[in-house]
Amino acid sequence: MRDWLFHRYIVPLPPPEAEEVFGTYQISYEFHREVDHREALDDYCRWYERIAEQHRQELQAMQQDINILGWFYR
Repeated sequence: MRDWLFHRYIVPLPPPEAEEVFGTYQISYEFHREVDHREALDDYCRWYERIAEQHRQELQAMQQDINILGWFYR
C-alpha cells in the first residue's frame, strides 16, 4: 500500500485530454456569459423601474396643472 502512494506522487499523471480541457473552458465561458447577461438584465430592469416611477410622478404633476388650452377651445 505504501508503495502505491509513493509511486502515485512521484510518477506524473498523464496530461488531460484536449476534449476535457476544451469542455471545461466551454462550460466556464458559458457560465460567465450567463452571469454577464443576467447582470445586464437586472441593470436594465432597475433602470426601467426608475424611469417608470419618474414618468408616473410627471403624469401626476401634469394632471394637476391648469389646462390653459382648454380655456381657448371652449
